[in-house]
Amino acid sequence: MHQSVARQTGYLPGDPEYRKLSVALFAAGLATFALLYSTQPLLPQLVTAFHVSPSQSAFSVSFATFGLGLALLVAGPASEVLGRTNLMRWSVAATSLFALLSAFAPTWHTLLALRGLQGIAMAGLPAVAMAYLREEVHQESHARASGLYIAGTAVGGMAGRLIAGALSDVGGWRFATGGIAVVGVLCAAVVWVLLPASRNFRRNPARLFSSKVLRDPALLALYGIAATGVGAFVAVYNGAVFRLSGSPYELSAGAAGLVFCVYLLGSAGSATAGTLADRYGRRKVVPVGCLITLAGVAITLAAPLPLIVIGLAVMTAGFFAVHGVASGWVPARAHASGVGTGQASSMYLFSFYLGSSVFGGLAGTAWSRAQWTGVAGEAAVLFAVTLVLALLLKNVPTKVQN
Repeated sequence: MHQSVARQTGYLPGDPEYRKLSVALFAAGLATFALLYSTQPLLPQLVTAFHVSPSQSAFSVSFATFGLGLALLVAGPASEVLGRTNLMRWSVAATSLFALLSAFAPTWHTLLALRGLQGIAMAGLPAVAMAYLREEVHQESHARASGLYIAGTAVGGMAGRLIAGALSDVGGWRFATGGIAVVGVLCAAVVWVLLPASRNFRRNPARLFSSKVLRDPALLALYGIAATGVGAFVAVYNGAVFRLSGSPYELSAGAAGLVFCVYLLGSAGSATAGTLADRYGRRKVVPVGCLITLAGVAITLAAPLPLIVIGLAVMTAGFFAVHGVASGWVPARAHASGVGTGQASSMYLFSFYLGSSVFGGLAGTAWSRAQWTGVAGEAAVLFAVTLVLALLLKNVPTKVQN
């Protein structure tokens, strides 16, 4: 009887399967961001190990995010035929394998190639996670469940950077990369064991691309929010690694990595924003999150280390509030507009990781030219564009409650 109700209405908090689903997707999100950005705290070490410039070292992040972005265009539509659950399981497992291989990369170009393959393998999870949640979780709890998944990505981003920084102080960048890969393997095991099979999934004709995902002004604005928001976010953290390792702070990779503890606020920001969006509407919550990110960037312009950390914390909370709500908004809007939720989610994440690759990679150039002022300036402009897009969403005709 319980399973029949679940098929009709979706899982609610308190249901055993809801708890399993939440834990599995939290672990999946943790693995995704821990592995994706694992080289970020290692950028100064990669400069030394491979004799590359700061801007080139950022390619170790950008190649993974770019590979992920491209693969999302295929993974989302493929999930409409292949199903959600198995694609997510295999995605996390394959990503962990490429992470292990990256620890043994003999040359810079080999490392970049493996990072690109890692990004491609990773696409199966984020491409369908939000569509899976929309299908399996009751509508009243969708924003909450989405917030928990994004919270997992926030914890993953923090844990990956912290572990990589600490391990690199002990055994160098290779030891750190291998250690993060082990985290991915453990998370993959959790996903395989706990993730409930899809109950409400219905196969649709396979289409690599449908122009419908580009016809709704609200979806277009949400794609723009994804690209500019994460681009600014990654740029700040790429630049922060060089800022904290240089004069006058001179922090080791492990010590500098401690700054990523502020990701806990990102997790809290995402979960809180999801709850507020259920209560007050997405259109009201997203602009507030954008303003918080801008305030955080402004605070980082101060020289004292405690203020830099506070600024990063404020920016992180604001970014994950925006991303947590916007990413859950996409499948809801797509469903109401008659657009495939998997394709719409893939377009959102393609924009997300394209923005991370392009704008995040530009942080190395901004740092080389104007140090932290250049990086903060780039981030401020991008977050301002995010805010404008969020405000424009208020004027888009409503098709769902948001």
